[in-house]
Amino acid sequence: MITLAGKSAIMLNHISLHQILFIDIETVPEVYRYSDLTDRVQSLWEKKMRWQIEREGITIEESYEKAGILAEFGKVVCITAAFYFPEDDELRVKSFYGDNEKSILQEFSNLLADFFYDENKYLCAHNGKEFDFPFLARRYLIQQMDLPYCLDLAGKKPWEVSHLDTMNLWKFGDYKHYTSLDLLTHIFDIPSPKQAVDGSDVARLFYEEKDYIGIRDYCEEDVVAMAHLVFKWKKKPFVDLKNIIRVR
Repeated sequence: MITLAGKSAIMLNHISLHQILFIDIETVPEVYRYSDLTDRVQSLWEKKMRWQIEREGITIEESYEKAGILAEFGKVVCITAAFYFPEDDELRVKSFYGDNEKSILQEFSNLLADFFYDENKYLCAHNGKEFDFPFLARRYLIQQMDLPYCLDLAGKKPWEVSHLDTMNLWKFGDYKHYTSLDLLTHIFDIPSPKQAVDGSDVARLFYEEKDYIGIRDYCEEDVVAMAHLVFKWKKKPFVDLKNIIRVR
């Protein structure tokens, strides 16, 4: 009998790089500050976070820094996807970003429709099973949009789900083990994507500076690093830097 962890390892060995769509998302709170919430939403937030506030000894305002990672209180401001073209040895990177979440989701949905034209395609993200994939699915529903087939898990058996997760693959069945993309890039001697910006800066860049380009660039660096990581795991040379094509 093959366990899910064992199946993941086998899958990686038998999946070609051109079958994978690498993605990353950037998210922010739906409003910038806790004080900007309506009384009703403040009450809902307090109920949601009460246990964590008590455990960590933080204020309700400090807890709101986590709003961007909860789909009920956050929104998507950037989605980056990368796809490998073996015939040209190119990694093509495309981003959808800005202040219109519905437009971002629709453009990404269009891309998914073009990519998932058969059953031999996979969606890959770092910590995707815990964050990126469910966050996106919930935001599609909240925005009252059609859920892309690859994100709709209802009724699917585990082996029918076309998701890869680089963090999950690295666990090798150890469900307690969390390893950041930054650490994995260090271990495998890959240029770190964490330079001037990290995840904690995204809300500030979005709301205070309206630096959508900066957020896009940060998201793209993460996706390129993740693709590089999978190339390493498959013992394949990564594409030449000049062949990383950012599609605008």
